[in-house]
Amino acid sequence: MKWVPEEDAALVACMVDLHNIGTFNVDSGFQVGYLNELKIMLEKVLPHSMLKAKPNLESRIRTLKRDWTIVYDMLSGKDNSGFGWDEYR
Repeated sequence: MKWVPEEDAALVACMVDLHNIGTFNVDSGFQVGYLNELKIMLEKVLPHSMLKAKPNLESRIRTLKRDWTIVYDMLSGKDNSGFGWDEYR
C-alpha cells in the first residue's frame, strides 16, 4: 500500500493520542492489542481508508521507526563523522 502524507500525519497523531490516554502504555512501547485500538481511532479520522491493523498499520509503524532511527542516528549518533545540526546556519 502507498501511504500519503495525510495518512502518515493521522497515524502519528493517533499514536500520540493513544500514548496520552495511557491505556496501552508499557515501558517498551505499547501493550498487545494496541493495533486494533489504533485502527478504530484511524477509522474515525480517515473513514474510507480501509486500513487493517495487520499488515497495514504494523508495517507502516515499522517503516516510520526505521526512518526515525536513521535520522536520530545522523543527528546524535556517536559515529556520525561530524554531521550534525548547526542552528546558526
